[in-house]
Amino acid sequence: MIEYVPILLYIFVSALLSGLILSLSFFVATQKPDPEKTSAYECGFDPFEDARAKFDIRFYLVAILFIIFDLEVTFLFPWAISLRNIDLFGFWTMMIFLIILTIGFVYEWRKGALEWE
Repeated sequence: MIEYVPILLYIFVSALLSGLILSLSFFVATQKPDPEKTSAYECGFDPFEDARAKFDIRFYLVAILFIIFDLEVTFLFPWAISLRNIDLFGFWTMMIFLIILTIGFVYEWRKGALEWE
């Protein structure tokens, strides 16, 4: 049980420090809301629709496409660096991974996610 003492101490100190910083920011910051400060700032006008409006499926397909390429790049760099050490097993494992990603890309291509109107 003694091995867990440093971990518990770390959790306690980080929780204490987080609470201290949060409370200090609440007390130190000026709290003077005015209409200019609370107005819409992203597009310059007040929202005119409900936030739960339906989106076109192409937005989700583009997000999936981004995830496909993001995952591919994230896993290809370490794989390329350690390719000498992982031999054929690592090579074919990555080929299976790339085939699965290619299937996802072809799915998006067939659904028309790459064609924007």
